Amino acid sequence: MIDAKGIHHIGIAVHSIDEQRPFYENTLGARFEGTEEVPGQQVRVAFFALGPPGAEVRLELLEPMSDESPIAKHLAKRGPGLHHVAYAVSDLSARLQALKSNGIPLIDEKPRRGAHGNAIAFLHPKGTHSVLTELVEPGVY
Repeated sequence: MIDAKGIHHIGIAVHSIDEQRPFYENTLGARFEGTEEVPGQQVRVAFFALGPPGAEVRLELLEPMSDESPIAKHLAKRGPGLHHVAYAVSDLSARLQALKSNGIPLIDEKPRRGAHGNAIAFLHPKGTHSVLTELVEPGVY
């Protein structure tokens, strides 16, 4: 069982954060929270918050830093748009072990470093009804 604490963020693949930013800020009214590079994934991310403080929904725009980036491959195959849904969890390592022992296919068998010092891991869409699913344990790194 994942035992999700809530949705951590929704990931959206884009060709350019700078080109998309005005839509999220000016059209949706989202609050820009900053950008960060995640070298291990060859991706630049930008986070936006929607909703009242304490009950925000976060959107993560994912821009490839190279043609070898998983996001670049996603964009080439599927184009821009929804990439993944991320759920907040506690004890990510234990969650992954339990999911694996229950036959859920994993992309990441061990947590790795994601944006903002969070531990992350992805579940394979084959085991999640074709929805790329990320698990996030905030503040581990």
